[in-house]
Amino acid sequence: MLASKNVGALVVSADGETVQGIISERDIVRGLDSVGAELLGKPVRELMTEEVVTCVVTDRAVGIMAVMVAKHLRHVPVVDDEGRLISMLSIRDLLQLRLLEVQSEADAMRSYIVGNS
Repeated sequence: MLASKNVGALVVSADGETVQGIISERDIVRGLDSVGAELLGKPVRELMTEEVVTCVVTDRAVGIMAVMVAKHLRHVPVVDDEGRLISMLSIRDLLQLRLLEVQSEADAMRSYIVGNS
């Protein structure tokens, strides 16, 4: 499923709303290293990360990025106030946002400098 959806991680959920775990390419590679080809016959629950870091839509991007960097995470599920899954946030999403912010700041500085010369 990771390959067919071209993603690096998937939320594991029996009901499609509750986050029970997350399985990533990293989990699979580690499993292959420790178990070998037998991994392919194991259920996802044996490979997934059960203690999942999540965020809510009102969290600040810079704070989520700091947590992701500190904990070496590449994906964080976004949940609502009741813990229901809304979306998945990737470090790439946050880097793209930050790049847009930096470009916007640079454009504003250029406009300010050009306007004051």
